[in-house]
Amino acid sequence: MSKNQLTLDTPLQFVKGVGPKLGEILKKSSLLTVGDMIHRLPRAYQDNRRLTDFNNLTPDQQVIVQADVVKKNIIPLRGRNRKIYEILVSDGSKTIPCKFFTLPYKNWFNSLRVGEKVELRGKVTLFRNRFTFNHPQIFPANSEEEIKSQDLVLPLYSEIEPLTQYKIRSIIREIFNHLSLSDQDLEWLPPWLIKKYNLTSRLKALKGAHFPDRKKIDDYLNFKTEFQKRLIFDEFFELQFYFALKNQGWKIGTAPQISINEKYIEEIKKTLPFDLTLAQKKALKEIFSDLQSSHPMHRLLQGDVGCGKTVVALLSALACAKAGYQTAIMVPTEILAEQHYKNASHFLEPFGVKVEKLTGKMKSSQKRTVMGVLQSGFCQVCIGTHALIQENVQFHKLAFVVIDEQHRFGAHQRALLKSKGAYPHFLVMTATPIPRTLSMAIYGDLDVSVIDEMPKGRIPIMTRRAFPKKRKEVFDFVKQQVEKGRQAYVVYPLVEESEKLDLKNARDQYEKLKAYYTDLKWGLLTGRMNPEEKQDTMSRFVKGEIQILVSTTVIEVGVDVPNASVMVIENAERFGLSQMHQLRGRVGRGPYKSYCIVVLGERFSKESSERAYIMQNTLNGFKIAEKDLEIRGPGEFLGSRQSGLPSFKIAHIIRDSDSLSLAKKSAFDLVSQDPYLQKLEHQKIKDKFKELSLSIRPG
Repeated sequence: MSKNQLTLDTPLQFVKGVGPKLGEILKKSSLLTVGDMIHRLPRAYQDNRRLTDFNNLTPDQQVIVQADVVKKNIIPLRGRNRKIYEILVSDGSKTIPCKFFTLPYKNWFNSLRVGEKVELRGKVTLFRNRFTFNHPQIFPANSEEEIKSQDLVLPLYSEIEPLTQYKIRSIIREIFNHLSLSDQDLEWLPPWLIKKYNLTSRLKALKGAHFPDRKKIDDYLNFKTEFQKRLIFDEFFELQFYFALKNQGWKIGTAPQISINEKYIEEIKKTLPFDLTLAQKKALKEIFSDLQSSHPMHRLLQGDVGCGKTVVALLSALACAKAGYQTAIMVPTEILAEQHYKNASHFLEPFGVKVEKLTGKMKSSQKRTVMGVLQSGFCQVCIGTHALIQENVQFHKLAFVVIDEQHRFGAHQRALLKSKGAYPHFLVMTATPIPRTLSMAIYGDLDVSVIDEMPKGRIPIMTRRAFPKKRKEVFDFVKQQVEKGRQAYVVYPLVEESEKLDLKNARDQYEKLKAYYTDLKWGLLTGRMNPEEKQDTMSRFVKGEIQILVSTTVIEVGVDVPNASVMVIENAERFGLSQMHQLRGRVGRGPYKSYCIVVLGERFSKESSERAYIMQNTLNGFKIAEKDLEIRGPGEFLGSRQSGLPSFKIAHIIRDSDSLSLAKKSAFDLVSQDPYLQKLEHQKIKDKFKELSLSIRPG
């Protein structure tokens, strides 16, 4: 090999144009080798066919323009420790301000020089009859040399401070000019899979992604070229293959094979005061099919608040009890455990099924009694918190475990149950509707059942959006409802006042509202209260001792307060659609007409108003979830608390949903055919997963 030739393992500092100093800078972005750099894929592509002239701008248009920086200003905001960073740009005919309330990164503003030619990408708006850019992307304009060679389409990379886009592109071009690499050096998928799905080689895909073909500009912009499709497929396949291994590992275990007396269950259904919906019947059929298998069930049951998931779970528990087996229902809090215990006892005990409760706060003598009946088998259904899986808790014949309210059962808890000599069937329930594509990405290791229709006779919640000047009318309406005997929630995005955000906060508003409406009984619930305070406040609200509960978003998910008929969401512009829909689900749980009032703050965007409008006109949680995912993207949709969302370099869950489905099918097919990857053609996949520190042995 020539001394100028590069391999995947060559340190970047030995690439011409990099050197030791720049090599150290690249290390900070986890770019150590040539292999790291060529896998730093473009996040977008610049279409130089579509440069817009300042004289041809129209309001709310997404544009690419080139101009000179003519002036920079820092404008302090009165009465606050905030600033507007303003950059004035001109194309010689007009000058347009670009305004930034936050900067992309430290020293970014200082790095832009007056007189520098830049390229702006973003939406131009009309403010006080003058065009303005708010938070556009700004890049140094292309050099003449680059425009001549690649004037129509250019790859854009995530920022590597202080490198320009041109410098990143020149390093990657230098690497490929001297890279000693064959197709097989990068290929890890088996030949049969590549042929079956007509995938281009991985090396060709990487080259195509970094060096766009000007004949395929529109395909590049929409990530539809064969090169991008291959890289997208690989990212999805890697994730789905991991899920397939986990799923196969569960199936290798042996669970109790439960004989379902379906005739008995049909007779039970006839005694219910309501008819099951078609969606409930379908979910029940899928669960029964799993329970009758010797492979452990790992199923997600998702559906909107009030759709009847609990009835499905209790009928499944009843079928297990009839067959001589036990069920454990795990919930995240003591209040939810008490609620489920009451509901399950009322539902199951008339059919001879003994129900018990086990939580951490019970007296030792009570716990011993419950553990005794669990071990003896006298109790068929036990509802509790994580106290259920403590070491000293033993079951007689545990066959079915239900995890309620999104709390997925981790490997550690599974191991604890397995150590008791049991490998039960698992059902995870969530009241957060999750779009199908996102479900595949975060719950790909679970089979999914969906209840997407509501029981007949449920009174729809009336939702209205309100603007700041109507706040008094809103709270006068709340007072009227409370005087009729109902209860209400008022939710704020913050606990206390923030210097950075001009928003109402729960603590201050609680004091103000309580002082104004002195004849009402108020309560406050925030995440900063200790667990005992939260438990006490929520219990008092459940008992009716508190009429109006002022809260942040820590309101107990799933808690039934049938008497609560009003939900007020303040500063609604700070909440996502799905979050508002979940909050709305706290009311409408009783026989009373219920209301949700979405109150926008003093400053809100057009998008925020549209979200409030969607809430007002849509009660279907799945439609809301789809819209929310479309507006905010997967990361914000799930929120910072969701750590299970994988990170993709090029794949996009919404845009590339077809590739995601294909990758899931192919990954599960492969694992089904060769679960231990013993075939020679699957060794590269096996090696790849070892590098990722993932166990190739299922289970």
